[in-house]
Amino acid sequence: MKKLNLIEKFDRWDKKIIVKWNGYVGKLLAFFLRIISFLGRETIWLILIVFYLFIWYDPILFSHIGSTFLTGLILIVPSKRYIDRARPFESISKIRVLERKPSSESFPSWHVYNVVSQGLMFIYFFNNIVIILAAIVCSIIVAISRIQLGVHYPSDVIAGGLFGILGFFLALGFIAPLSYTILLFFENLIPIPPQYHQLNSLLFQNVWYSALCSGLIIIIFIIANYKWLRDYFKKNSNARKLEI
Repeated sequence: MKKLNLIEKFDRWDKKIIVKWNGYVGKLLAFFLRIISFLGRETIWLILIVFYLFIWYDPILFSHIGSTFLTGLILIVPSKRYIDRARPFESISKIRVLERKPSSESFPSWHVYNVVSQGLMFIYFFNNIVIILAAIVCSIIVAISRIQLGVHYPSDVIAGGLFGILGFFLALGFIAPLSYTILLFFENLIPIPPQYHQLNSLLFQNVWYSALCSGLIIIIFIIANYKWLRDYFKKNSNARKLEI
């Protein structure tokens, strides 16, 4: 019974916090939070993975950013499915959603995982006071934004941060070194010598290579905005049918 009471108390605290802070800021600040919150989406990290593999080849950054992202998929997706927690706006009528409604489960926060884990990875590599401050500030703002925008409970955000720390260490210690070794193996199989830390000349010399890079970025944007695009075309299609 004590455990149950503790869970109930924590649940009440969770709901109290989000009801209090959801939409507390004005429209201008809410717009700013939506922009900053974009740092937690998969779009920017997938584009960086493509960038450091095909455009500005850096096997170390590619391996570590990619491995951190992959670790997140391994940790977050099964956790979301297993816990299967409803989003705040699905459980509490008072909650206003100030961004596009997510369709995945609420716990833990994927956005917070990304900014914390990738932020730690950038701090590890660059060890620069500007990078350190930027990573910390962005992580805090993204975490706050998920509550303010009405898409996560505080506990989702806290768990996302803890998963981010765990994901960083797992990627750094195990998955990234393995990924880097595999990448070096494939480097030896390719007849064209890799161009390290510079803009790939094939972008300007080979139309098919340019098309590949452009196509990958377009695909990432389509996947990231699939639901919005689907609803947009569906809405326009219904509007045309009504006109007819």
